[in-house]
Amino acid sequence: MITSLKSTVAKFGALLTLSLLTPTYAMAATGSPDLKSNDPVGVSFWVISMALVAATAFFFLEIQRVAPKWKTSLTISGLVTLVAATHYFYMRDVWVTTQATPTVFRYIDWLITVPLLMVEFYIILSAVTKVSGGVFWRLMIGTLVMLIGGYLGEAELMGAWPAFAIGMAGWAYIIYEIYAGEASKINAESATPAVQSAFKLMRNIVLIGWAIYPLGYFLGYLTGAPAANSSNMLNIVYNLADFVNKIGFGVIIWQCAVSESDKK
Repeated sequence: MITSLKSTVAKFGALLTLSLLTPTYAMAATGSPDLKSNDPVGVSFWVISMALVAATAFFFLEIQRVAPKWKTSLTISGLVTLVAATHYFYMRDVWVTTQATPTVFRYIDWLITVPLLMVEFYIILSAVTKVSGGVFWRLMIGTLVMLIGGYLGEAELMGAWPAFAIGMAGWAYIIYEIYAGEASKINAESATPAVQSAFKLMRNIVLIGWAIYPLGYFLGYLTGAPAANSSNMLNIVYNLADFVNKIGFGVIIWQCAVSESDKK
């Protein structure tokens, strides 16, 4: 039994590593330049990609440790970091090769991972009580408005300031739902102590941690600084935000899941 488990873990690790590193090897085969140690943006892409790989392996391996009602939430956390890690390898290579902001890759990543993070609120509440579908759809609508507004501005399909306002409106809508809307009320009235703890910590990340993203947008597009400096700041701040928020979300869920599961 132990040997079989070790074999399964080893195969999982090998497949995960191969799937994540394939983009890097493919890019290297085309003769792309190497990552320079004096390139802070490129280094930040590398550091977070490694951290996301480690977080993915950790979350997936810990699924068997937690109670059944937490397994879906922890699986989603692993999927978030897996998708993000894969995109970060691509984005790093785009940056190293072109020194250009990988806007499209970043928004493809966010279009997948940010809704998954919002689903976490719905999933953890659904595990302990009945939750209306309206909670799910309101969180999705706020997420899409936030992302679409940001992309329109960064892709220069709309003025930077109007697009920024649209993105902030979507974020504000999400904050209202998780602090004062139906989701917040369900958490306060029906959730277990562990779920309440996870919910409160997660919404604090959305309020405080996600504030790093508009800061990056502001530094990248609204300060009037030279294009090269703005691009560097934009990517470093966005990379920091993804590191804090995507891994942080998963760690919060894991900590609360383990805390509640170990009591049984």
